[in-house]
Amino acid sequence: MVGSGDDGTHGSPFAPPPWIQPHSSTLPATGAWRPGDPLGQRQFMKMAVDRPFVLEGGGQLRDITVAFETWGRLNADASNAVLVCHALTGDSHASGPAGDGHPTPGWWDDVVGPGRPIDTERWYVVCANVLGGCQGTSGPASSRPDRPECYGPDFPVVTMRDIVRTQARLADALGIWRWHAVVGGSMGGMQALEWGVMYPERVARLAAIATCTAASAQQIAWWSTGRRAIALDPKWRNGHYYDAEPGDGPHAGLALARMVSQVTFRSDDVFTDRFGRSPVDPLAGRFEMWQRFEVEGYLDYHGGKLARRFDANSYLLLTKAMDLHDLSRGRGSMHAALARISAPVLSMGITSDILYPEYQQRELADSVTAAGGVAHFHEIDSPNGHDAFLIDHQQVAAALVPFLESTHHE
Repeated sequence: MVGSGDDGTHGSPFAPPPWIQPHSSTLPATGAWRPGDPLGQRQFMKMAVDRPFVLEGGGQLRDITVAFETWGRLNADASNAVLVCHALTGDSHASGPAGDGHPTPGWWDDVVGPGRPIDTERWYVVCANVLGGCQGTSGPASSRPDRPECYGPDFPVVTMRDIVRTQARLADALGIWRWHAVVGGSMGGMQALEWGVMYPERVARLAAIATCTAASAQQIAWWSTGRRAIALDPKWRNGHYYDAEPGDGPHAGLALARMVSQVTFRSDDVFTDRFGRSPVDPLAGRFEMWQRFEVEGYLDYHGGKLARRFDANSYLLLTKAMDLHDLSRGRGSMHAALARISAPVLSMGITSDILYPEYQQRELADSVTAAGGVAHFHEIDSPNGHDAFLIDHQQVAAALVPFLESTHHE
């Protein structure tokens, strides 16, 4: 029996608190970029106009748009081009300020730019939003070429190999036959490795950071949990939510998925040092179900932040692509796949990374060497967990700069 003055909703210690209710003025149904929105620094390339683009998993796409950004100037023989590949919720805006068209500063702004480790006064840098993404490249939030509606859940499953093939078409359009280097962290590292296997003659160097040769069971477990959080949100509507009003989209599921992943992006030391057991809401006196600790407020913030700039269906699609990542698939063995890489490989691992543990990057370097290639492992000694490649720029630069400058592998 419900106590006096408690109808099971208002006043109940288990009633949802105000801070998890929809904020219709600030949380859109999708944070995807759409035509008509400010362009920012985006450029666009069209592909698969005259024939379908057949995906590795059997689907097909036509009239694909690839959004990309460039920095620096391509030299006469196109030998100074560097491809930077973004991670899961990144996009083509690797460098530059926030502004119209770009809700956040470049995700690697301290690494890419004039006088920075990837120096755009020397290198011509390209970063493309991945196929299936939501910031200008064709994805679930994009309009279908055959009828006036979004793809939504009808957008087919893509893989890292599909993504890399679109990047190869972009390279062709830019007049780049061979990249001086392909660089990426996390999901971007998966793309870099696929470049080395799929197009060995088109890559002079590979830098793969905090990534793996094949997704592990635990990595699949983490990402699949996030997908289920989105699918269980009733406002996801089986992927058909693009006409929903602000506050009526699957932002709660997407935010929860982000909160789960955010835990894996940092380390226990970082959480303990930064938050400890400090509460947001006072714990003195009566305890209530939804009193928060500071770490919960931190996760709430990052969940809402992603919901404002990302798309739930893209999150589903790209985490699935990460789970499908396996260099050995259809290639006989991992040894045979890695033997195809002719470029030297710089493999960077992070000591406190619980999502893509350091042993995976050590194994990458060892396995490339065992397959007859050239590889070097570099350790990033940081408490910042998986996100260290986005935070500890000096340690990244300590290995990346001499790797880009080296000439003996040309």
